[in-house]
Amino acid sequence: MFERAGLKNSNVKQKQFWQQHNQPIEIWSLKVFEQKLNYIHQNPVEAGFVTDPVDWKYSSARNYGSNDQTVLEIDLN
Repeated sequence: MFERAGLKNSNVKQKQFWQQHNQPIEIWSLKVFEQKLNYIHQNPVEAGFVTDPVDWKYSSARNYGSNDQTVLEIDLN
């Protein structure tokens, strides 16, 4: 998968992990924040790595879903 992504970009020699583009989105409401957070949490599920977002070890879905602060500590306030 990473090799395929690397082949798509002329400035990448072997493998690419992060996407090339940077398209900032203004978070102007709680609804927009929740939508973006849900999108981020669902990425490993959509990619087929896990079936539940909380199963992705480094996802903040663990914090929001089960208040698990063992891997990543975030301030939910």
